[in-house]
Amino acid sequence: MIVLGLLLILLAGAAFALVLFEQSSRYILFGYTFELGHVEMFLAGAAAAALLLVGLWLMGSGSRRTARQRRRLRSARAEASDRVARLEDEKRDLERRLEREHATTKGDHLVAGRAEERR
Repeated sequence: MIVLGLLLILLAGAAFALVLFEQSSRYILFGYTFELGHVEMFLAGAAAAALLLVGLWLMGSGSRRTARQRRRLRSARAEASDRVARLEDEKRDLERRLEREHATTKGDHLVAGRAEERR
């Protein structure tokens, strides 16, 4: 939509430039000669202004849509990053618990082994 809006703005700008730099109301475009009266010049200007406004609207709406998509993507990435961080924290906690359990279990075996030696 942004590209289409830009094309319409350029087309309207070209129409305004054509009117500004021509000395008469006779225009030669693609080998065809146009001679416009007052009403026809007004309508051509109104059409060029309408093209300009539509082009600006298309660029604005396209920019808003792109910004909205980027915000959604940014928030989705942030949520994913938070989830990964939480999972990593949980993994570290579980690893610590497992190490403590192994250390406790290993200590119990040592105590049981000494008790058997005493008998």
